[in-house]
Amino acid sequence: MITWMQRHRKYLVVTIWISTIAFIGAGFVGWGQYSYGDKAGAVAKVGDRTITAEELQKSYSNLFNQYNQVFQGKMDEKMAQQLGLQRQALRQLVNQALVLNLADSYGMVVSDKELSDVIQSQPMFFNEGSFDKAVYEKALSDNRMTKKEYEESLRKELLIQKTLYMLASNSRTYETKTLTSALGVSDKISYKLLTPEMVNLTENEAGLKAFWEKRKKEFKTEPVYEIAYVRQASLSLAPDEKQISEYYEANRLTFKDAAGKIIPLADARSMIIAALNDKATEKEALRLYIDYKKGQLNPAVTPEKTAVTASASAFDAKLTKEIMALTEQKPYLKPRKAGNDYVIAKLEKFIPARTKTYEEAKTQANILYTAELKKEKLQELAKNSYRSFSGMTTDFITRADSSALPGLTQQEASEFLSKLFTSKQKQGFITLESGNVIIYNVLEQKLLQTKTIADETAVAKLKGDVLDQGLIKVLENKYPVEIYVEGI
Repeated sequence: MITWMQRHRKYLVVTIWISTIAFIGAGFVGWGQYSYGDKAGAVAKVGDRTITAEELQKSYSNLFNQYNQVFQGKMDEKMAQQLGLQRQALRQLVNQALVLNLADSYGMVVSDKELSDVIQSQPMFFNEGSFDKAVYEKALSDNRMTKKEYEESLRKELLIQKTLYMLASNSRTYETKTLTSALGVSDKISYKLLTPEMVNLTENEAGLKAFWEKRKKEFKTEPVYEIAYVRQASLSLAPDEKQISEYYEANRLTFKDAAGKIIPLADARSMIIAALNDKATEKEALRLYIDYKKGQLNPAVTPEKTAVTASASAFDAKLTKEIMALTEQKPYLKPRKAGNDYVIAKLEKFIPARTKTYEEAKTQANILYTAELKKEKLQELAKNSYRSFSGMTTDFITRADSSALPGLTQQEASEFLSKLFTSKQKQGFITLESGNVIIYNVLEQKLLQTKTIADETAVAKLKGDVLDQGLIKVLENKYPVEIYVEGI
């Protein structure tokens, strides 16, 4: 393996986008049912590593929540489909599995002590400034995660970081010296930003229909779960002092103020009464569940009916997830909290996803078709205009001068300069991740008089920029990737 590393050392980069274990407060987001062929619990296999449907769901959910924050809570399933979040989630897991295969080939592991040290250093599990096992276990329990699940996931993350650090540790000094001169170059350029809005399209029904025909399997209806459910309304009882005192003593660690200090019994009284009432409500709901399951509901209780999909549900995300896990063999769902009440659900009918007709998919398909067509036209525009265009001219700039490019956002400027200073073309165009294109012409070039020193951050960033075209491609050639899931 050392020989292989030396042969491909230019590809062994230090950074990879690794999804964090953001389980605290992360809501469930699902996209429905897909066919998994004959590989029951797996969606993909990378080398000797298997990617499960549950891992894919968690990766998708985390991505959805991240995008939802960016879009200020306006993210929905249609936007997720347009952004290709399903493919992104699977791609992240495949990339991680590729690095984990590399770690396995070196015999690398994360010891129990290393894992324990990391867990005990995480502030979310602290109580009064130090790690508290009870807080740790309760946090996992509140998020419906077992210790085994969390620690296995964290162990993977640490192993990936450990592997990448190992690959970079012996090459950083040489790379820093190499970049010192490269980062000392400055260019005077002319540039112009091209955006999809500059492209005019005429309506083309035939083209849209051909696009849909080619990709119609991507346009599916959502699976529908028709359910009947009954509610157990919240009870308002008057527990005696003994019950209040006993409950407080048994659960005192859960009653804390904002500073993490335990709340005295007198101040926690109202919370204790609420907890006891909730406990009594849940107990009554369990009786109702048994009656419902046996077909012995009180005639005065009439089940309500509703349809549930991933994007339209009368219930919260967690309850929706559990409803969507019901089957004809196991149609009943035990009491689950819904506001202050408890809900007992029964699956009445499951309507699986199907491919949409052209008319049903037309609006959604047109969005993707238009975006793809504009992208192609924008590339044509760039090819036809980069040799002779009128744009903005800069002073001499380096790759660090992202603020010196009017008309571009900070992110666009940084990405453009990063790619420009690794390009060998005097004239050309650069396509940004946003889909925008910048055409450019290098007018003059000179070395800076003051020696520029490349620090380790610059090295790491440059390595990160070539990740997709380097390490991942090499690992894909070494470890076969098999995708079992359909519809992504």
